[in-house]
Amino acid sequence: MPEVARMSEHHRKHVYPATAAIRLISFALLLGCFALPAWCDDQVTTEDKAATAPPSDAVMVAPAKPTDFNDDIYYRNKLEYSVETGVLPINIPFVFDVFLGDEYSQKPLHYTLVPVFPSLRWQMGKLNGPSVLRGNTDLTVTLSYTAIPRGPETRYGAFDLGFRRNFVPRNWRATPYFETRIGAGFINAKEPEGVAYAQGQDFTFTLMVGSGARYNFNPRYSMELGFEYMHVSNMYLSEPKYPDNGINVWGPWIGINMRVGKPKPSTLR
Repeated sequence: MPEVARMSEHHRKHVYPATAAIRLISFALLLGCFALPAWCDDQVTTEDKAATAPPSDAVMVAPAKPTDFNDDIYYRNKLEYSVETGVLPINIPFVFDVFLGDEYSQKPLHYTLVPVFPSLRWQMGKLNGPSVLRGNTDLTVTLSYTAIPRGPETRYGAFDLGFRRNFVPRNWRATPYFETRIGAGFINAKEPEGVAYAQGQDFTFTLMVGSGARYNFNPRYSMELGFEYMHVSNMYLSEPKYPDNGINVWGPWIGINMRVGKPKPSTLR
């Protein structure tokens, strides 16, 4: 019995500590099994974030604006010299008679006008506006001479001032325009000489409305084709002595434009 007691004591001292150690190691491994997936998830998440996050010292650059060669053709303070002419043989009533309360009728005397318009064009601003109306505006100053191959009068000289709106889609060489001009000048009136339906006095006024398209060969040279309406009358100043019959014609129009001075400054590009 003493030997059995000594063996039991020996078993407790050596076997139980080993069993406890095995249990402790097993518990630690079990905890590791639960902790390892979470640790791996944390590692993947951290790596993904590091891969997708921008560098701390990265500089955000805005996307470049698409280039448009028309920026070198239409810009603020550009000055152009232009020469335009047309043949206006189609006689019509005064287009604004409906607003004046006059009878919308055509006079029996017909005219053909051949205007020659040397002008200076000043582009008043840069390209702006929504896509359909994008463009800029010209101020036009003209000293004009008009030959009259059909009609009792033979010539008409005037000073004209006008505005033209250029409609400029991106990278289009052909750009539509709409313009209007007013002016004053002198015609060799023939109604005072007894010609019926002719002009009642020499001093007269001009109203013009036109539209067409301009084709730009390069930033310096361009040409235009369109149609122009031209009205000439003395605005009733000859009445009551002589009726104000007026001239109302329209027809095809052509012109050339040339930049005056240097190209667009690089500071405005």
